[in-house]
Amino acid sequence: MRALYTAATGMQAQQMKIDVIANNLANVNTDGFKGSEAQFADLMYQTMRISGAATSAQTQAPTGLQVGLGARPAATVRDFEQGDLKNTENPLDLAIEGAGLFQILTPGDELAYSRNGSFKISNEGKLVNADGYELYPPITVPENVQGIQVAADGTVSAQVAGNSSPVNLGQIELVTVLNSGSLEGIGRNLYRITGERPVPGNPGSEGRGTIQQGFLEASNVKVVEEMVQMILGQRAYEANSKVIQTADRMMEEANRLR
Repeated sequence: MRALYTAATGMQAQQMKIDVIANNLANVNTDGFKGSEAQFADLMYQTMRISGAATSAQTQAPTGLQVGLGARPAATVRDFEQGDLKNTENPLDLAIEGAGLFQILTPGDELAYSRNGSFKISNEGKLVNADGYELYPPITVPENVQGIQVAADGTVSAQVAGNSSPVNLGQIELVTVLNSGSLEGIGRNLYRITGERPVPGNPGSEGRGTIQQGFLEASNVKVVEEMVQMILGQRAYEANSKVIQTADRMMEEANRLR
């Protein structure tokens, strides 16, 4: 009874769909979070007759006879649509308006990438994220700073006590990738780039977005759409479970034959 195994693969696929939706909804208030969508593909087919097979000495079958064996998860695609920008009035909160990712230096001296621009000043005076990971290229804030300004092109300057003109602190660079599927989520609002060489550059250049100081990018998860997809996944799960129950009854009836 193929239906038992076929429907079971359908239930497993819908369970993964619900798992992805649950992660999206759990991060609806995570700054810079990008939602994902589960995609599926059909499994192999059992061919019992091919199209064009001879049915007699003079005739051929116009169609073949195939039975599918279910579905499987094929990919999770991350949606990099721009999230809403919320005004925080914090000069260390930076939002990317457009394409691009911040470069974050992890403790293993490897670069990771993020859309979350909520930065702090460490004890060493460097700009870091909430986990203490440094922004790259590093930006060091001097003592007696009275204000930090970040221009749309990523230029960072500060007004220092005793200095009449602003002091240039460095340049924020953004990274872009051609294939968003090469971004692998590793938690902590960070991505790892696999299979592609990232291209760093100044904000506002070569299609990169610009920096908006005093703003944070909210999650782009749309709660209503996720709820609709959750209902569809639940109903598909129930339908596949009904198939298993129906196949079970058919086997029961077959066992009752005398």
